[in-house]
Parts: sequence; C-alpha cells; structure tokens
Amino acid sequence: MVLPARLSRRKLKSHKGDFGKILILAGSLKYVGAALLCAKACLRSGAGLVTLGIPKSLYTIYAKRVEELILFPLEETKGKSLSLVAFRQVKDLFRKIDCLIIGPGLSDNESTKKLILKIISSYKGPMVIDADAINALKGKSSLLRKLDNKCVLTPHVAELARIIKEDPLDISKSRKKFANEFILKYNVVLVLKGYGTIVADRNSFYLNKTGNPGMATAGSGDVLSGIIGAFIGQGLDSFSAAKYAVYIHGVSGDIAAKKKTQLGLIASDLIENIPVALKTSLPA
Repeated sequence: MVLPARLSRRKLKSHKGDFGKILILAGSLKYVGAALLCAKACLRSGAGLVTLGIPKSLYTIYAKRVEELILFPLEETKGKSLSLVAFRQVKDLFRKIDCLIIGPGLSDNESTKKLILKIISSYKGPMVIDADAINALKGKSSLLRKLDNKCVLTPHVAELARIIKEDPLDISKSRKKFANEFILKYNVVLVLKGYGTIVADRNSFYLNKTGNPGMATAGSGDVLSGIIGAFIGQGLDSFSAAKYAVYIHGVSGDIAAKKKTQLGLIASDLIENIPVALKTSLPA
C-alpha cells in the first residue's frame, strides 16, 4: 500500500504547527506506559506537536522519559488518575488542537469515567477513542449517536462486546457482520482490532492483511491510536487515517518480528520500526 503524498511531501517553509497539534489524554499510576507508547508512536508518525495530558503527580515520571512531548499536568483522583475536575483545564485546549486521543491507560476510576464521558460529549473535532475511554461507554452507547465520522473508535472484540451487549465469541465468528451493524447504528469510523483488523464507516470498508501474532502484546493498541491521531493531524480524513495507520502498524510489527521474532516482540519495538515501515510505503 502506498501512503498519501501529503504525509511525505512537506513544503520547505513548514513549521511544526503544520503537521498536527495532538492532545492525548492518557495514563494513570497503574498504567504509566500506555500514555508513553501512544505519545511516542504519535511523534514517530509525523505529528508536529504532541501534548500529553496526565495526572499531575506523575509529571516527573513523564518528564524524564520523552523530551519531545509537551506535558499538561491535570487534576487527579486519590488513585492518581485523571479527575472530572480536570475538564475545565482540558476544555481550554479544545480550540487549539487538530485531534484528540483519549483512553490509553486512563483506568476505570469513576471520576475518570465521568471525565471521559463529558469530554466525548463536548469535543467536536476529530477524536480517537481507545481503551478505557471505550470501556467508559458501557451502558452509555447512546453518546455514540451524537458523534460523527470524524470520530474513530478502536475496540478489540471484548470491548465491542461490552458496548453492544453481545457475546465476544459471536463477534469473533462474524466480525464483518457485527462491524457493519455497528457503523449503521453509529456514524463513526470503527477499527475492530484483531487478526484481520477491520476499518469501516458507512461509505468504506478495509480489511487489513499486515501484522502477525507477535503483536498480541500489551501496549500494541496504544501504539496504533498514536499513529491514527498523527495521520489525522496531518490532514487525512478519519477513515483514511485509520486505514493507513492500521496498515503501517502491521508493517512495523512484521519488520520487528523479523528482527526479534514474534515471541520476543514488545510494543516499543513497533514504535522503533514505524519510520522503517513509513519508508517502505511512501510514494516515489
């Protein structure tokens, strides 16, 4: 697959703001790494400015890890996850960003869930909803009816099952059927992760063939969300961004598996190989 030219052909008189201002809301005391994986993948996929919103007491941990990130310390719960009180801080950034990624490692804290739902209800720009943000939608799927195809939802089978109240085994056996039913009911871009990841909206359908079982490892989905957000920030529509991101994510995994075996592959290996994957897929 050849990537769109706009991802590679940059004007000489460019600045970082031209390539996407991304806000990532992610991380908690238990899941520090999820936010880092998502943010690093976003940077490696070409995003110009990446701001990572994190629980304020974890600032020092993140500041030592990725120099290229803008850190946005936010109000937190006693469990060191993002608090509902942080909404007023986050809302101030809504008009300054090109894409919001929400979910990786946010936890299942009740105050955090309320924050997630309030943000999903309020933010009107392109958005990638992943991980704990998807789980927060359990029993609240009516919120999805208010979204549009600028929003990308990235569940694996179990997460989709919680939203639509179906048996995960039934979904696994009929992935295309359930994906089609979902996008007809909710006008979003669906990325149904797993073997043969499906990317679909009401107008388009893509079945991915890159990737390998070694990618079934903690953090792999966080990496994918970062790539999707970066591609949206660089001007691709949400379906195209998701399609190309899924493809590149798989190619990165295939390159990593050749170097380190499927058995030894971890999520950070995917990030390491994103530039290589991009190089093999850029237009001549």
